[in-house]
Amino acid sequence: MAHAAVLITGCSSGIGEALARGLNTRGYRVFATARRSADVSRLAAAGLESLPLDVDSSESIEACVTQVLSRTQGRLFALINNAGYQQPGAVEDVSRDALRQQFETNLFGVHELTCRLMPVFRAQGCGRIVQVSSLLGYVSLAYRGAYNASKHALEGLTDTLRLELRGTGIHPVLIEPGPIRSRFRRNSLAALRVHVAVEGSVHRRAYEAVVGRLASPHDAPFTLPSEAVLPKVIRALESRRPRDRYRVTVPAHLGAWLARALPTRWLDPILAAVSNVSGGSGRGGASTADP
Repeated sequence: MAHAAVLITGCSSGIGEALARGLNTRGYRVFATARRSADVSRLAAAGLESLPLDVDSSESIEACVTQVLSRTQGRLFALINNAGYQQPGAVEDVSRDALRQQFETNLFGVHELTCRLMPVFRAQGCGRIVQVSSLLGYVSLAYRGAYNASKHALEGLTDTLRLELRGTGIHPVLIEPGPIRSRFRRNSLAALRVHVAVEGSVHRRAYEAVVGRLASPHDAPFTLPSEAVLPKVIRALESRRPRDRYRVTVPAHLGAWLARALPTRWLDPILAAVSNVSGGSGRGGASTADP
């Protein structure tokens, strides 16, 4: 796979940056994208081909794709859709605008970028589409409703795409991490403060725990470094017949097993306990897990 071109979104930190550096070291030609110009410059200084990309903007998507395909003579081996964030908040506290913004980044941008590159993959007769999803793409935790919904939607869209691409040589693959060390919690805390009126909410006591968790300098149990995702992505890129899903961290594997093995009435108390929810408005807190 030496020199095969890979476009990665959301490389400013965390999983995206770890993938960009790791795949570059492995010999891939990596196009590492980020929304902020300072991050683009920093990635370029580290020896990566870095381009600006804001997946919320159709114009930015088109400009980035045009630049990448110009540099690669119209070929691309893989797209890794990693850009995303979490909008915390109780479902009843998340406004339509906040929910729309969550989906713009975590789903609609992914969809548009993927569709823009589909003619390239079809013309080649091959390609890999790697979607960085989450443990919360197949189970749900309290106070993460917008994020749960966006990742469940991403999984459904990707499962459908996989069915539609059978026999084409194009393989969509889901990566499903649990808690990973990154700026994820810090960015989530900023989103909470911008979009949720904590003081006026019936869930305000629960938000004390949410804020405490997101602001804590300590990792949640079973947290792994961002580099832990790299081996699974390498398998997704290099296996002749990649698996549909690759899970990362103990909670991701355990959550999948519980979701398969238990009926909802048994699973809900476990997820409520993991979420630290005792039931009812304004009581309980949030999980120590942070997928």
